[in-house]
Amino acid sequence: MATESKTSLVQAVWNGSIVAESDETIVVEGNHYFPAKALKMEFFKQSPTTTTCNAKGMANYYHIEVAGKKNTDAAWCYVNPKESAKRIAGYVAFWKGVKVS
Repeated sequence: MATESKTSLVQAVWNGSIVAESDETIVVEGNHYFPAKALKMEFFKQSPTTTTCNAKGMANYYHIEVAGKKNTDAAWCYVNPKESAKRIAGYVAFWKGVKVS
């Protein structure tokens, strides 16, 4: 189940830079999903990668680039999720060494 985290600021950090921060994340399956407005877009590049989750639908990915280093497919979002996951439409989550706290 998804829960909203509105009590404290949550940050996503990679390679020493804050790439996203928000006090309005939604937690699903242990992952903080950040609203699109929380992303520092200068660090994000769209990836052609997609995957499919039976519960949420098709995920689209982003590469994160900071200080000349690239973290391939380190962020994902569901642009048009299944009905059961509509709350996270357009929200972005992280993995591959991106620290979220």
